[in-house]
Amino acid sequence: MTNYKLAGAPIESHTSITNPALSTSLQDILLNRGPAAFFQAFIPKFVGLSFVIGVLAFFFIMIIGAIQWISSGGDKTALEGARGKITNALVGIVILFALFALLKVLEDFFGINILTLDIGPLKIE
Repeated sequence: MTNYKLAGAPIESHTSITNPALSTSLQDILLNRGPAAFFQAFIPKFVGLSFVIGVLAFFFIMIIGAIQWISSGGDKTALEGARGKITNALVGIVILFALFALLKVLEDFFGINILTLDIGPLKIE
């Protein structure tokens, strides 16, 4: 007999609906070990992803500022705008590195692993 769940779609009785946004390891942790273990695994991945997004934002803002600087053609306002973008990008990356250093100090002080990225066989510490 076929069961019907979720908008009438037939599924077998041994399958379940999974969240495609979570990796299989996070789904397994959430289902088998509970919410506390899920957040222990999720927080380091979220922090690592945030740092990657921050570095990518710095890179693209820096490139855009450099292109604006080159294409300013001696115009004072365009040059100041480009200089402002580059300055903001540099301040942002300094803040990002300061946050990384603060998290590393807190990690060492409290003995927790916030910044450990475990990507399959590659483990970055």
